[in-house]
Amino acid sequence: MHATTPARASRELMAGIMMGECPRWHDGRFWFSDWVGETLYSVDENGEHRAEAHVASLPFAVDWTPDGRMLLLNAAERRLLQREADGSFAAKADLAALCPHGTNEIVVDGRGNIYINDVNFDMSEGGPVKGFEDFQRTGERPGFIALITPDWKVRKVAEGLAFPNGMAITPDNKTLIVAESYSGALTAFDIEADGGLSHRRVWAQLQGGGADGICLDAESAVWAGSMQHALRVREGGEIVDQVEVPSPLSCFAVMLGGADGRTLLSVANHWTGDVPDENTTPSGKLFATRVDAPRAGYPGN
Repeated sequence: MHATTPARASRELMAGIMMGECPRWHDGRFWFSDWVGETLYSVDENGEHRAEAHVASLPFAVDWTPDGRMLLLNAAERRLLQREADGSFAAKADLAALCPHGTNEIVVDGRGNIYINDVNFDMSEGGPVKGFEDFQRTGERPGFIALITPDWKVRKVAEGLAFPNGMAITPDNKTLIVAESYSGALTAFDIEADGGLSHRRVWAQLQGGGADGICLDAESAVWAGSMQHALRVREGGEIVDQVEVPSPLSCFAVMLGGADGRTLLSVANHWTGDVPDENTTPSGKLFATRVDAPRAGYPGN
């Protein structure tokens, strides 16, 4: 059930996006991936935006190491790349054997451990809608999470996930939460000393639709992009706040940022069930909303 809190005022920060995803806050700016537009953008709190890199991959996701190095998860190349001082990207981990169907999301913890996930089915055959229908029919959960350590070693650390999507890590580096978009669960794991994941549990069960991109605030609540809302969820499933994006857009992902960490960025796209292409009218938008509790944890270093 959605919270019955008073509506919060939002302002449009940017328009003309083909398919926005994977927002981050870094170095005084919001960053996001336009998958179909093949562009990594950054935007400040006033809406001034700039193209930061051209990335021919759908999907692609970025995050930063604790010492400020940008990492880019390139699904088309099945590689983890690091941005160099000259702006070029150098391959650091080959994921082809581990992720034959590509990759999805990335988050880096405060120790430099890199977590990536993979829905682990062929999206070219019917896309996410067919995958959801297959999940409903068979209950199959092929998705997984992998760990890439700071020395670039790669291993699976969790399996059996129903379309793993956004991930967030608590400030103490002890808990990872992942949105399972098909099951509607926000699933939590304990993070072991070696970066492995254990003690799997349902942190919250969302009703009426799963979450996509997520982030954490300083009161240990999760903000989650879900259908037409950004939802603020407490452990156990209570929805204590929400921000609505205008119809027919859907909220794909969220990120807390801004100078005081209290600006919620909602990334919204018009979703018809089919992945858009280069002929799609660019109808995606960014919205900024002031909220009460500031950013915490990762992503967001």
